[in-house]
Order: sequence, then structure tokens, then C-alpha cells
Amino acid sequence: MKKILLLVVSLTMIVGFAFAGAKKKAEADTESFRYDIEYARSNADGMCLVKVWSYSKKSRIAADQCRKNAVHGIMFKGYSASDGTTVSQRPLVKDAAALTDKAEFFDAFFADGGPYGQFVSAVTDGSMEVRKVGKQYKVGVVVTVSKDQLRKYLEDAGVIRSLTSGF
Repeated sequence: MKKILLLVVSLTMIVGFAFAGAKKKAEADTESFRYDIEYARSNADGMCLVKVWSYSKKSRIAADQCRKNAVHGIMFKGYSASDGTTVSQRPLVKDAAALTDKAEFFDAFFADGGPYGQFVSAVTDGSMEVRKVGKQYKVGVVVTVSKDQLRKYLEDAGVIRSLTSGF
């Protein structure tokens, strides 16, 4: 009985460490913010729907990172439509140096359970796509980002200037 219990505990720890290692790798991938973002479809009320493609060796972890990558994309990359239409959005943070100048703010903002989560939600209509690319998975998820609320949050934090602040 003790041998079985010891075996179960050992296997649980091994699986836990393996998942933690994969999660840590995904976090490293996310810190380098390796993803693609594109226009998905229109929505009203300051919300934008984008498709985010994240990369990782584990498809589930890449899917989890899509939410974080979507907010980062709205803030620093912007997006355009992949279908050739003229739909596009410029990034909210126009100063590329802001990421390093305000590193402490962004580290806390994008931390697990950080404030970024209040501005994004995944669309659950079967919109997830998984593709195998070499040794990694490319996972695409359509997410909704509350762009107007995110802009207000960044303005209040002093990261970006208000639209009414003048030239």
C-alpha cells in the first residue's frame, strides 16, 4: 500500500513539474511576445474582435497565452485585416520605448492574473484553430478586447496621452 501511495505521489510530482516547465517555457515565449494578430470581425461599443495566433510546443498553453497576446497586440502592434479589406487599427501605445521606460508597469500588467485580463475575453464559438508548425503548435483564437476601456486604463496610468490632450 505504501509503495502504491509513493508511486502515485511521485507520478503526480513528475506531471506537475513537467507542466510547470511547459508553462515556464510558454511564459518565456510570451515575454518575447511571439504571435500574430489580425482583424476578425466588427463589434460595437469600443470592443474589437481579433484573431491571435500564439506559438508553443503545447497547444493548450499556446491557447492560454492568446488572451495576453491579444492585449499586447492591441497596445503595441495594432492589426489589419487578412482578407485584403481596409480594416486596420493602429497600436494604442505609439512610443516603442514605453515598453522599456515603463517596464515595471508592464511586468505587473502582464503578470499571471494581472490587470490585462479584465480587458479581454475569448470567444467560445468553436473559433480555435490548431496547426502543427515544425515542432510547435500555432494556435489561433478569436478574442474580444475592450479597446476603449484599455485606452482609458493606459491614459489613467500615464502610459499614453489622452485623445483630448492636444498636440
